[in-house]
Amino acid sequence: MSYRVCFVCTGNICRSPMAESVFRARTAEAGIDGLVEVDSAGTGGWHEGDSADPRTVSVLEESGYDGGHTARQFQPSWFSRLDLVIALDTGHLKALRRLAPTQEDAAKVRLLRSYDPAAGDDLDVPDPYYGGMDGFEECLGMVEAASEGLLAAVRRQVEAGAT
Repeated sequence: MSYRVCFVCTGNICRSPMAESVFRARTAEAGIDGLVEVDSAGTGGWHEGDSADPRTVSVLEESGYDGGHTARQFQPSWFSRLDLVIALDTGHLKALRRLAPTQEDAAKVRLLRSYDPAAGDDLDVPDPYYGGMDGFEECLGMVEAASEGLLAAVRRQVEAGAT
C-alpha cells in the first residue's frame, strides 16, 4: 500500500503544484516513488481544471522538474485516504484542520516549511501569484529546502510500514 501525500495551497496553480512536482522528483531520486503517491489541490475551486500558472511551469521546467498539472479543489472526504496533508501557509493549515472530519485527520495536516530546520519561525511559503518571477524562484527555493526534510520523514514512515 502506498503512502499518500497531498500538498495544498489556495488555488492549486502556484505553490502546491510546485511542491508536488519537486517532491515527486525527490521520491524518484530516493527510489521510493513506487511506494509514495504525491498529489496537490487548492482550498478553493477557482482554478479547477486549469494548468499551473505559466510562471510556475517556467520555474519548474528551468530547474528540471515536470510542469504538467491540472488544478483541483481539496475535498474533506480525501482525508480518509491520505497519510499526510501538507499546507503551504498557516492560512491553509487552519482551513484544512477545520475541514478535517476527525482529530486524527486534523493531525495529518502539517506546514511544509516545518520540515526545513533553517526556516526558523517563518513557516509560510509566500504566495507568488501577484508578484514577479523572483517570487516564484523564491518559492521554489523554499519548497526544495523543505522537501529534503519531508522526504526523510516520509521515508521513515514508508520503512516503518514495510516492517
